[in-house]
Amino acid sequence: MDIHFKEKRVLVTGAARGIGRAICEAFAADGAFVTATDVLDDELASLVSEALPARGGSIRAVHLDVTDEAAIAKLATDAEAEGGFDVFVHVAGGVLGQKKRPLEDVPAADWDRIYDINVRGAFLVARAIVPAMKSRGAGKMVFISSGAGLGVSLTGIQAYASAKAALISLARQLGHELGPFGINVNAVAPGFLRTSPDYERQWASYGEDGQAAMLNEIPLRRIGLPEDISNAVLFLASPYASWITGQTLSVSGGPTS
Repeated sequence: MDIHFKEKRVLVTGAARGIGRAICEAFAADGAFVTATDVLDDELASLVSEALPARGGSIRAVHLDVTDEAAIAKLATDAEAEGGFDVFVHVAGGVLGQKKRPLEDVPAADWDRIYDINVRGAFLVARAIVPAMKSRGAGKMVFISSGAGLGVSLTGIQAYASAKAALISLARQLGHELGPFGINVNAVAPGFLRTSPDYERQWASYGEDGQAAMLNEIPLRRIGLPEDISNAVLFLASPYASWITGQTLSVSGGPTS
């Protein structure tokens, strides 16, 4: 199976590190013109300088806050001059540095911040770029959810679990709505990956015994890698997934008990 994206225009949010970075690198290596967006400018610059595009691919960095409607509108308008985006991958979000707390101790502002970036950000960007996809009669969207959206979250963060479940629901609903326009919308639900300082801290908090117990619960007996997720995303964005929409692909090393 030779998946390539020569001259396809790909938009990735949350691109500076971890899963987002791996997705950008993978698309560019397969010939895509990648627009990598994030608020972490130094890490975006590092991505651009260190990536190894191939088949004519490229990566350009754009500072973008996915809660900024005006900035999103400008990005979409600028892209439409070149035909718009063929693929949109929403990675921005995660736990955003928050920690497990009892429900009664969770500030509304913390809840809102997780929803704003994880869910509202996906909605705002999808809304802005979908007209160009409709005009072409084709497009692919992939939302990075989490195993937390399919079951109980290991993080214990209520807003994170429910936001990731909301992304799964959004992918399902948009898959239904946009299918007649030739637009596929799916989600990927990663299992536990050590992809950021937040997740490294979580992993360290388990201690050696807890880490061993977690690995023992994963049928494939390893923690996931960013490349495991980028492989799934490239498949869903490829012609090989042309009859798949509104679905969630769990990439977790196998079902846990």
